[in-house]
Amino acid sequence: MGFTTASDSAENRGSASVDRRALIKRSAALGLLSTTTVGFLSACASSGGDSQDKAKTGKKSEKNPLGVNDTATMEFVLFDGGFGKEYAEDAVKIYEKAFPEVSVKFSATQKIQSTLQPRFNQGNPPDLIDNSGAEQMDMGVLVGKKQLADLTPLLDAPSYDDPAKKVRDTLRPGIVEMGQFDGDPVWILYYAYTVYGVWYSQKALDSLDATYPQTWDEMLAVCAKAKKKGMAGWTYAGKYPYYLPFSLYPMIGKVGGREVLDAIDNLEPNAWKHPAVKACFDAYYELYQKGYVLKGTPGLDHIQSQTAWAQGKALFLPNGSWVENESANVIPADFGLAVSAPTGIDSSDKLPFGTIWASGGEPFVVPAKAANAPGGMEQLRIMLSEASSRNFTAKVKSLTAYDGGTDGITLTPGLKSGVAALEKAGDNVVNPRLQDWYVQLQKEKIGVSGLGEMMAGRLTPAEAVKKIQGFADEAAKDTSIKHYKHQ
Repeated sequence: MGFTTASDSAENRGSASVDRRALIKRSAALGLLSTTTVGFLSACASSGGDSQDKAKTGKKSEKNPLGVNDTATMEFVLFDGGFGKEYAEDAVKIYEKAFPEVSVKFSATQKIQSTLQPRFNQGNPPDLIDNSGAEQMDMGVLVGKKQLADLTPLLDAPSYDDPAKKVRDTLRPGIVEMGQFDGDPVWILYYAYTVYGVWYSQKALDSLDATYPQTWDEMLAVCAKAKKKGMAGWTYAGKYPYYLPFSLYPMIGKVGGREVLDAIDNLEPNAWKHPAVKACFDAYYELYQKGYVLKGTPGLDHIQSQTAWAQGKALFLPNGSWVENESANVIPADFGLAVSAPTGIDSSDKLPFGTIWASGGEPFVVPAKAANAPGGMEQLRIMLSEASSRNFTAKVKSLTAYDGGTDGITLTPGLKSGVAALEKAGDNVVNPRLQDWYVQLQKEKIGVSGLGEMMAGRLTPAEAVKKIQGFADEAAKDTSIKHYKHQ
């Protein structure tokens, strides 16, 4: 998937000496970020349309705390990306067993926006949606136009495994907050937990007699070594350059501090003109200038760039933890898949090496006009059980929002590496929100028109900063969109 599963997936790695359960309780993690993306279509223009008939609420009980109507159809549309659909189909079977008279209409598609936006506008959306991928509907627009149901009833319901615990008390740190945009309501449940960073082959690094670079001078030296052996230093999803921020944004946070990322998220004037942004843009541009980027990268999509990297044509790849599952068919068995927090500039950086971006991915939503909202929420409650979470992790090599679910599972190389990266990061985990709050700005404008053009050599770093600041200023002044700020 590449960003394709907006969930996109994730991995983790940890050493055997570390208590896995303690690690997993850490806040950050892995999963598809899923937000993949291709050009990016903004979402639901209007909240118009006539609401469809709502299913009558069922009788609430210990086994049915959300009051699901045990005869009403439940429709579930999944993004068909890097995580696949088997995990969701397995969870649907549990729903059908609990409500044997119910018909579940399940489908998977990569065309989320073009398939579902008309249904939102007509007032007859499905009951549960995995809003991810290249055609992800703009979450900020959906929330601003009141098109999503508040998931607080789900979060306050008894958890699937332990009625004494609420669902919210079984989730990883940060998951509830990520689903909030303004105040208490929770509009989104991010199911996967993703670690973003720089992915590489430990085998390839060892063959260069090199260790992962912590400063930019070290990065350039490693890339020079790779070039001498006929390997590019970097590649990335050139057609979808909003993958670059997976390593670039946490680098900016490392160099300049979290406040720089917060100012960017808040669309503050001149936020992109901070010296840390310029320093990091200059660093990445140097990769282009010195010929350390795989030739032809600007024309590659996420799958093509991941395949070239897996084939040893490039050493480093900015991505999310979903890459292990998405590229499983091309990553060699002895690859030594690993992820690292981004390389910094030097010892003057505000935050230590190990500062990483990790957060929830694969955003699930229940539309406000869903005919069977309790059914959609109950399906999510089932997916947040220990068994469903473990099934997901075992099948797609990613953690979930459920704080656990790894007992009895042999962690794959990428997953182990992600867990280790989270452990190293400690409290230095950043979570830029631009891609959640302003999808079109992040993907089309900053990603494609700004960073993509710079890394293709068509803009200098100074020109890219100026252009991106202009895009941010336009978004800040646009009264047609709802604006969000870090609280």
